[in-house]
Amino acid sequence: MEIGLVGKPNSGKTTFFNAATLLNAPVADYPFTTIEANIGVTYIRRPCPCRELNVKCNPQNSMCINGTRFIPVRIIDVAGLVEGAHEGRGLGNKFLDDLRMAAALLHIVDASGSTDKEGRVCEPGSHDPLEDVKFLENEIRMWIKGILAKDWKSFARRTKYQRLDLAKEIARIMTGLGITEEQVIEAIKKAGVDRGDPEKWSDEDLLSFAGELQKVSKPMIIVANKCDVPTAEKNIERLKHAGYLTVPASAEAELILRRAAEKDIISYQPGDPSFIIKHPEKLTDLQKSALERVKKLMEKFGGTGVQQAIEIAVRDLLELIVVYPVSDENKFADKNGNVLPDAFLVRRGTTVREFAYKIHTDLGETFLYAVDAKTKRRIGEDYELKEGDVIKIVATKGL
Repeated sequence: MEIGLVGKPNSGKTTFFNAATLLNAPVADYPFTTIEANIGVTYIRRPCPCRELNVKCNPQNSMCINGTRFIPVRIIDVAGLVEGAHEGRGLGNKFLDDLRMAAALLHIVDASGSTDKEGRVCEPGSHDPLEDVKFLENEIRMWIKGILAKDWKSFARRTKYQRLDLAKEIARIMTGLGITEEQVIEAIKKAGVDRGDPEKWSDEDLLSFAGELQKVSKPMIIVANKCDVPTAEKNIERLKHAGYLTVPASAEAELILRRAAEKDIISYQPGDPSFIIKHPEKLTDLQKSALERVKKLMEKFGGTGVQQAIEIAVRDLLELIVVYPVSDENKFADKNGNVLPDAFLVRRGTTVREFAYKIHTDLGETFLYAVDAKTKRRIGEDYELKEGDVIKIVATKGL
């Protein structure tokens, strides 16, 4: 599962990436600093069951810090997108190719309006960030449409006269973008196009369908970056008023905090609403001033917005919950004695048998029942998993 960072050049994507991953991808105030995609790991936060169960956990695929579990998620920062990218302008083809397997998109927007549509620095407030949102949505829609439109007439004729399932055939074409048959079906319904006769689809129908497919297969959050610049506040309200899911953020502020925490100057974990200075004597006047500015920003917005955007993408856009598989329901451990060893991200509504398949095919195929380790209650294959469940799978072919 991968989250994609998208946006025009010089919008703050790479600063956001560095703040989320603590890597050092190059940053500069001119377009196309990023050419090759930057790939890293960030984390989502969840309460670890160790506190509720009063046990000392020993995580293997994640981290637990003071009762908060940090679960890893891949994140990719791609080259900046400019108008006409779907036709190959700028680094468009590469940008779109790098996004193929992203499950959700964080659109990093310069909310201050201090970069023009090409990503060049301009007077704060002189550019409208709503234009950036609309053009990027259109570029991704046109990209998907372009893939579909290639040989569409022959595809539609073959599908119709061979009585093939249209949704299944479209999903087969789009599998390289991580698009599923279920998502295709949902997009067909929302676009209101004729599933029975694709030959009747107009160019406008194809574009409408591509737009709906983008929304269901690569849902997007607007990250209103540079929220601390005075000209940003009005634009943030305009973005929200226009109906966009918008998170005010300052990637630069988050990066300042992460670097200071890394040097043990402050106590801070990503997503905390505030921080504590541990060694004020180590700070220069310039550092004190920077941290004071960050503190005021966090008081106003409840944080820097970076972790909040990632959490919303995983929890709300992708509807993922965290579940903990164990082998011993009494000790909450795996076969090696590791307590609450693994944290799995699964789609809300996943049944316990589907979860067994995710762990291992043999567990799914020979599934007998499961045990809710918290209550010690036996549960059947149709039980839908809940956030924070600790589950033991019982199968005839165990691992």
